[in-house]
Amino acid sequence: MAEFRDLISAVGECGLYQKLLILLLSLPLLLNPFQMVGQVFMVVEVPYHCDTSWIRAVGPNLTEEEQLNLTLPRGTDGEFEQCSMYSPVDWDLDSIVAYGLNDTEKCINGWVYPAEQPPSLLTEFDLVCDRAVLNDVSQSIYMAGLLIGATLFGMLSDRIGRRPVFLICILIQAVFGLGTAFVPHIYVFMAIRCVVGAAPEPLFFLSATEWVGVSYRTKALMIAHTAFAIGQMMVAGLSYGIHNWRLLEIAGSAPLFALFFYIWVLPESPRWLVTKGRIEEAKKVLQKAAATNKRSLPPELLEQLKPETEVKSGSFLDLFRKKHLRKVTLIMSCVWFADSIVYYGLSLSVTDFGLNIYLTQLAFGAVELPARISCIFTLEWFGRKKVQSILLLVSGLICLILTGISEGEPSQPVSRPTVITVLAIIGKLTSTAAFSTSYVYAAELFPTILRQTGVGLCSTTARVAGILAPLIIPLDQYHRAIPMAIFGSIPVLVALLCIPLPETRGIDLADDTGNDQPPAEVGTGNFEIKEEKKSQKM
Repeated sequence: MAEFRDLISAVGECGLYQKLLILLLSLPLLLNPFQMVGQVFMVVEVPYHCDTSWIRAVGPNLTEEEQLNLTLPRGTDGEFEQCSMYSPVDWDLDSIVAYGLNDTEKCINGWVYPAEQPPSLLTEFDLVCDRAVLNDVSQSIYMAGLLIGATLFGMLSDRIGRRPVFLICILIQAVFGLGTAFVPHIYVFMAIRCVVGAAPEPLFFLSATEWVGVSYRTKALMIAHTAFAIGQMMVAGLSYGIHNWRLLEIAGSAPLFALFFYIWVLPESPRWLVTKGRIEEAKKVLQKAAATNKRSLPPELLEQLKPETEVKSGSFLDLFRKKHLRKVTLIMSCVWFADSIVYYGLSLSVTDFGLNIYLTQLAFGAVELPARISCIFTLEWFGRKKVQSILLLVSGLICLILTGISEGEPSQPVSRPTVITVLAIIGKLTSTAAFSTSYVYAAELFPTILRQTGVGLCSTTARVAGILAPLIIPLDQYHRAIPMAIFGSIPVLVALLCIPLPETRGIDLADDTGNDQPPAEVGTGNFEIKEEKKSQKM
């Protein structure tokens, strides 16, 4: 019976058809960063204070400054308190001016913001004082949606196919992403954001690895990842140009409706079709790909493609029944958790580095391009395991270095915010490269019948870290070093866990769970020789 790699070689390992497919799978990633980090720019800090208009009833002619002086206490720095006010009294104005007010309480009538400030999540839903935590909670709820979606749609993709699940995810992100712009309350906003997060279409560009030859897998994934990096820079541009949060939400979600043409052009993975015994459908898709690549599939090769006597299937529990899959699942889940905790820890701290948040976000996006492109070469030169471990180690060490930077003195030639931002950008580069490596590595470690389920489980642990990251950041109120110490120590420890993993560079993708051996130990030598001969012929 024909091996699937022989069919891919005959079709063309990475011809025009595969390049167009990678482009199609990459387009949604241009907008996905907006959903992940766009909220940072919807909650821009502005001056605010308690609404003390109650005093206007006894002093209608008071200036704003006089009103604030009479009704708001001052802090130790001499500035008005933002979250407390003097308790209203039934006195006349002369008595208030003569004796002053002493009793304080929390803001009972809401807050006052600058009149010229465009609507933001902060001003519209009063995400200040005791309610400020709702911003971090909403980010965590979005990550919880990612967790649910990664688990649910990962397993669903292995059962009903890559294509229908990918289309469903685009539809959900388009409809609910746009709906977010019209929510009347912060809790409705959180609920809809959870649904948007549950449509993790980045998970499904992994199907690109099932279409290309072994030597093109890394390139296929990294090229798709560059779209995510470009999207990061687009977030900075959109946010800088659009300050009204509702308009910003529309601008970041509406373009997804333009991708509905995928219904007619997006193919199903032939490798997945073969594992499900749908041989005739797989043949048609392969023939179409060959025609687009201007190649011809030998009829005798297609005839060798026979359905299995028993259709291959896998379940979530299979990831833990086999010894080698159990080891891969547990370690890669820890790796993805570490990737996510440091990546989102740095991404969501963009407002805390002291420089312009739009420029910092632009730099964060720009640095992802070389980070992802460099993986194309480093993964082929040094292998998956070494690169994964080293990148995690370096990104963790960068965060730990950030915890030790002193406040600095004004006379120093380089300001503390500049040093922190530069180090954070380096940390973002290495954490991004580590995350990209994990996508390649996980796609190669899990077999076809469990690939989306396995990667979905890993993605689930990453989303747990994503849920925790926004909740860890506020710990800086107890000590400024706590968040970065957590973000740094986890990847350093997990880097050591990569040592028992098998190397997958140059190894063909496994289709089923096979025997109880790691992928790298199954037929490595012969396969590499075959691949070398094929490349020489081509």
